[in-house]
Amino acid sequence: MKAAVLEAPGTPLRVHADVMLREPGADQVRVRVKHCGICHSDLSLVDGTFPGPLPIVLGHEAAGIVDAVGAHVRGLAVGDHVVLTPAPPCGACYYCVRGDASLCVDALGILTNTFPDGSTGLSRGDQTVYRGLNVAGFAEYTVLAATGAVKIPKDVPLEVACVIGCAVQTGVGAVLNTAKVVEGATVLVMGLGGIGLSVVQGARLAAASRIIVSDPVAERRDVAKNFGATDLLDPTSEDVVARAREITGQIGVDYAFETAGVAALVAQGVSAARNGGTIVCVGAPPIDQAITIAPASLFTVSEKKLLGCVLGSANSLHEIPRLVALWQAGRLDLESLITARRPLEQINEAMDDLRASRGVRTVLSI
Repeated sequence: MKAAVLEAPGTPLRVHADVMLREPGADQVRVRVKHCGICHSDLSLVDGTFPGPLPIVLGHEAAGIVDAVGAHVRGLAVGDHVVLTPAPPCGACYYCVRGDASLCVDALGILTNTFPDGSTGLSRGDQTVYRGLNVAGFAEYTVLAATGAVKIPKDVPLEVACVIGCAVQTGVGAVLNTAKVVEGATVLVMGLGGIGLSVVQGARLAAASRIIVSDPVAERRDVAKNFGATDLLDPTSEDVVARAREITGQIGVDYAFETAGVAALVAQGVSAARNGGTIVCVGAPPIDQAITIAPASLFTVSEKKLLGCVLGSANSLHEIPRLVALWQAGRLDLESLITARRPLEQINEAMDDLRASRGVRTVLSI
């Protein structure tokens, strides 16, 4: 099959037509990938910011059509339209039975780039090819656990639905599931890529009273305004912490979201949050960046809360249908997140767009 393969960090991806994919197992499905968005996590692996095994097929924000099902699969059939998720819940592990499906042991594939048994199902000649971020969506087909393919109505365009797989369920979920933003709250969003803009939409859905956003790219601030942001800040010319405090009457925001993958912004969020406020780490900073909170005693007595967030703390089997329903009801804008569409063969040009902060989301047609 055809797939875009990263063979060495810092080098262009190469589209090969001879990548082999094994048949699905008893509890797995094979999906004909139709569209896949490009996320900053993909770029981080391409550029070597995140280490990963090589060669590898990246892409984890995908949607497609079920092509084959294993013998034990229930609830999915050939021809079903599905959105793929990097965190397929097993339903039985320590985390799943406690309601923390995003921490499911099977979601470790996001880090290992393999199935739980260490296999990948992908090869080229006699060489193993790894399944990037637990999906491997930059390919014509992918095999994954049946719970990693979530059925959606066939009248929902797959090129639109694919962005739910990462950006939207992460961003909206960070608001509704991780932080549990309450009605009337004040929110600060630092970074307006696909995830940050989805946080803005989540804050709007939660009926936040002020949605303060910060990003150096004017175009993205304008999109955020259309999504419901009330206050637009340019961090290159404004003191974000001082302005956030000014806007909130010197109290500080109730919730601060770091969505750019820059560890220093977490500390900025801590400073911008009110006493008792919540700071949510949604972005994925380079592994050589650290979060520093000083003085620690002041953080303690202020009772601020620092939360991690993976995939919006979502159970994708519930979250993806909920987000589709919100889109169908006109309460969630997916189309405006997509600012470019390219064929798979132009994947390197799409990566260049992301590096240069051109647009928001590029969706590839596979």
